[in-house]
Order: sequence, then C-alpha cells, then structure tokens
Amino acid sequence: MADERFDRAGTGVPGLDELLGGGLPTGRAYVLRGPPGTGKTILGLHFLTARAETGERPLFVGFEEPVEDIERNAASLGFDLDGVEILDLSPTADRFVEDRSYSAFEPAEVEGREPAEQIVEAVRERDPERVVIDPLTQFRQLAPDDYQFRQEMASLTAFLKDRDVTALYTTQPTASRPDDDLQFLGDGIITLSRGQTGRRIAVEKLRGSTFRGGSHAMRIGGDGLTVYPSLVPGDYDREFTSETLSSGVDELDSLLGGGIERGTVALITGPSGVGKTTTGSHFLRQSAARGERATVYLFEEPAKQFRHRSASLGIPLDEPIEDGLLGIDPVEPMNLSADEFAHRVRTDVEANDTELVMIDGTAGYRLSLRDDDGLTEHLHALCRYLRNVGVTVVLVEEQQRITGEFSTTQENISYLADSVLFLRYLELSGEIRKSVGVLKKRLSGFEPTLRELSIDSDGLEIGEPMTGLRGILTGTPERVERDS
Repeated sequence: MADERFDRAGTGVPGLDELLGGGLPTGRAYVLRGPPGTGKTILGLHFLTARAETGERPLFVGFEEPVEDIERNAASLGFDLDGVEILDLSPTADRFVEDRSYSAFEPAEVEGREPAEQIVEAVRERDPERVVIDPLTQFRQLAPDDYQFRQEMASLTAFLKDRDVTALYTTQPTASRPDDDLQFLGDGIITLSRGQTGRRIAVEKLRGSTFRGGSHAMRIGGDGLTVYPSLVPGDYDREFTSETLSSGVDELDSLLGGGIERGTVALITGPSGVGKTTTGSHFLRQSAARGERATVYLFEEPAKQFRHRSASLGIPLDEPIEDGLLGIDPVEPMNLSADEFAHRVRTDVEANDTELVMIDGTAGYRLSLRDDDGLTEHLHALCRYLRNVGVTVVLVEEQQRITGEFSTTQENISYLADSVLFLRYLELSGEIRKSVGVLKKRLSGFEPTLRELSIDSDGLEIGEPMTGLRGILTGTPERVERDS
C-alpha cells in the first residue's frame, strides 16, 4: 500500500514500486548497489525513461560507459532515450594516452573542471527532476582522497535536494573496496545481486517510509527489468462460499466424504505411474463441467503429452480448453524462480478468475527454487494465498518408494493439505495392483478403508473396499483368515 505522506517517483520497473510502497519519495537521494552485471544501469534507465515521455528532461551522468554504448544497450532493451540528457564523463582512449604524461598530477587537475562542477552545471542548465549517476564508485576514483570525495558528494547531494531532484547513485562494492561509507548518502538503499538462485533485489532502507523488505526475484529480459515480489498471503482476501466439490467419480467422492472443499488444499501422493495426475485430471474436468475455470501447471511433462494421455484415458480436455475453462501451463523449472512462478499463478487467478489450481508436481517445483531450501516456505505462501482468495488447490507429489515403509509425503508438506489422498502399489497373489485411500480430511469425515484402483480408457475405476487383508500400507498385504 502506498504511503500517502510523500509524493512518489515511479521507478518504471514492473513490480518494484510494489516493494517501495508506490515508488521512491521524491526530492531525495538513493543508493543502488550491486556487483557488475546485476542490472544497476538498466534500473537507472527505467527510472529516467519513466518520466522522459512526459516532457521532463531527466539527466544521466555516466562515468563508465561512453554515450554510444549506453544508447546501444538501451535500444536493445527497448528504451527510448530521446528525452534523456546524457552527461558523458567516461574515460576515453585519448585521455588514457594524455594521462600518461601527467601521472604526477591529481585527476581533477589533469581534466580541468572537476566532475562535480560539470554535474552542477548540467543540473542548473537542464533543471531535471530525476538524475542518475552511474557509477558513483568510478566517480570516487577521480577524487584526491576519500575524505574530499565524501565532502564533495555530501555537498552535491544537498544541492540536488535543494532543487527537489530525485537522485539515484549506483555503486559497485568489491572485497577490496566496499561501499559501506557511501551508503550514508542515501535516504534509501536498494541492493541487486546474482547467484545460484538467480537475480535478486532487496530494499534495505527507505527513510521515513514503509517498504517491503526481504529478497525478491528479478529478471532481465527483452523489455528490461521485471521484479517479482514474494507473496505475502495476508495481503489478499476474498469472500467465497464454502462447498464440497465433486471429482466426478462417485467412488472417489465416497472415499473423500463427498469430495474436496472449495478453498482448501488437496494432496495426491504416490509413486510414479500409479495414477496421481489422472486422478487430479478428474478434478480439472469436473471444475470445467461446473463452468469454473481451472489451470494445471505441468512441471514434469509437455502440454501435448498431458492432453493426449488424458484423452486416451477417457478425460477429453479439448472442449474446456477451447471454452476458456481450462488452462494448461507447462513450466520449465530451471528457467523460473519460485517468486516468478507465484506471480504467474497470481496473475492467472486475478486475470481469469481461476477457481482451481493443480500443481503437478512438487519435485519440479523444488527445482524452481534452485537449491534444497525453502520448498515448504514458498509452497506454504502460495497455498495460503490461494486459500485466502477461495481457490481450490490440488498438489501432486511423487513418492520414491514403490512398496515398503509407508511415508505420507516425500517433501514433508502434508501439514499444508486439508485432504491427503494416497495411491499405492500392492503385490497380491503374485500380481501388481493399485490401491487408493484417504489419510486425512480436515473439514469432514472420510471413508477409512482402501479401495482397489485401476485405470483404463474410461479413466479411474475404483472398486469396493479392500477387506480381509492386513499390511496393505507395506505394499505386501496378507490375507486374514476368518474364524469359522
């Protein structure tokens, strides 16, 4: 939510203003820090071009790249710099040759006018409302010593604030030359990083204003930067009517005490090939039959294969897809962070009024985290958001064990689920058979027996309760002799 005490300067970066409470409070200076290649200059160009279209003359002060390179890189990302003034203070080849003759002199003496004087002159001449200095750490190299540089920058910052200029200073901290002593210049600090989990952005300070902390996903694409704020489930809420939703399979509904409840999370778990996705597909088709849109996110198979397999098992999906009642979204987990995926789901829910979401499966979702940490945290946030807005969730999780010791889930996420439906292989009389049962139902009773499961051209076939057996959960049941 925007803080109405301040006028705000929008950054022009999709998703970033959400972290900043609506944008950067105007008339202040901000430090944008991060190693080379993390997107600082691109963010600065977003910030400047966001207002250039209104007739303002924002100012870009470049100490590193020549103006030709800046314009070329900007054009490749779709930025129009026609309304942006560029003060080019970058080093040139000629300057390198000349500087070798003046090695005994300070940089400011060799160059004539000091850079700060040139910046002040440009600001007075153009009267911009926004200024980007990129990078401040390069500017620092031109000062005789750190003390003089800090004094000069403090004076320049005061000058810009007096003119109600919103300034963005980029810095490049290194192990040998950190930028801690430059952070005093900023009323706000934004840090960009790049690592194993992809590109990240964090707002670490925004003086006198609310902001959303933490680390958030960021991507550089053909249109520049996009920020994907982490989900805060408590920010979302929607009234909905609680009701029990049928799977369309009578016997499965009987196991589940009538079905699954709207706005709850159902977990379908079992080993590979046992029928988890097919079971979930029945919920998708039944949602469309009610006239409610559903979306399935496929982490483990292509959309074409999913559609073909569903049709061959008596679950045709072409009609609901054509009617806009079913979305099939294949996800390449190695190319998508958990924050990006959550944004994708939220966008679909809000834009298309999606009522049911199926995630197939959690192993692929873990890959989108790009490490072994955070699965429960991210999935908890996503599921809680969906529950808060009344969307029913079906999670599909693969178990590694085919038979043997029984485990509810592989990823220890059963606590997220309101209903747990487990599918299992059995070895009985020398045959491999399948069974299905309900382990948990938070909001209603359920049938506490296992039933035999088979899958044919008509979809799921669920038999009568399996009685007269013990040890079913081990995968190798034994018949129980009845007393005569």
